[in-house]
Amino acid sequence: MNKLDISVVVPLYNEAESLPELAAWVDRVMRENGFSYEMILIDDGSSDGSWKVVEGLKAQYPAIRGISFARNYGKSAALYCGFAAAEGEVVVTMDADLQDSPDEIPELRRMILEEGYDLVSGWKKRRHDPVGKRWPSKFFNWTARTVSGIKLHDFNCGLKAYRRKVVKAIEVYGEMHRFIPILARQAGFRRIGEKVVDHHARKYGCSKFGVERMVKGYLDLISVLFMSHFGRSPMYFFGSLGTLMFLVGGGTTVWIIAEKLWKQFHDLPLRAVTDQPLFYLAILAVILGVQLFLAGFLGELINRGSSERNKYLIDKTL
Repeated sequence: MNKLDISVVVPLYNEAESLPELAAWVDRVMRENGFSYEMILIDDGSSDGSWKVVEGLKAQYPAIRGISFARNYGKSAALYCGFAAAEGEVVVTMDADLQDSPDEIPELRRMILEEGYDLVSGWKKRRHDPVGKRWPSKFFNWTARTVSGIKLHDFNCGLKAYRRKVVKAIEVYGEMHRFIPILARQAGFRRIGEKVVDHHARKYGCSKFGVERMVKGYLDLISVLFMSHFGRSPMYFFGSLGTLMFLVGGGTTVWIIAEKLWKQFHDLPLRAVTDQPLFYLAILAVILGVQLFLAGFLGELINRGSSERNKYLIDKTL
């Protein structure tokens, strides 16, 4: 099989109206630039007949490949399967709603191959979305940029380009598609760039994402940052925090008891230890410290039995 220049991975959910136009647009761009390509359409359990449209497009465009889920699993699951199936030298992801422009693909590919980037993320500098969607997105991106240290303006832009080995090395799950740049850096790919891209107003249908994605986004951000720092050694986090709480609680308990004994020895006014709220807080800290330490210990036991424990990305060998 000849090596493909580009794999275009497109997750879709109820986008039957936009698919024919998108397929024609991608095919035109590829033919104008002389690229060999495949277009992988992942139907995430659509209920509007999207899969029938994909089947029809397959007959019209041989480069199209289709994957259909039995039910809706989410964008991360669709990307995971698309990445596993991709065979192109450069992998490009984009949404199926025509808000991402396939005309950006040649320049994204050039940045990967000629400028040496591992990942290039689109930046929708001028967005055609409602204010209620733009401002929460700005705040979310600022938070992700601040805590991760990756200087991207738009983590969640669907239009991205990857070197092939990047998509084969990362695992996208849950709702982690928002944090693929963080997952890529965690895997050892540090050349991450961005490109200002055109963003078009939605032509068909309506957005499939609601307000709840902001809550999920922040929870996922905490998860991915924790995994990037302590995924292989959970004891470092839970053990350290547990030990600190145990020492603070234990030291406070000893101090309260010692103070009572000293006052009792010198016939000074005193309160019973059990009458002091601080005593119960100290005991609680001791209990929580032990539990956190045990959680870290159990995490280490589970981690040692994982098949992924000694999976490393090898860049070069001699």
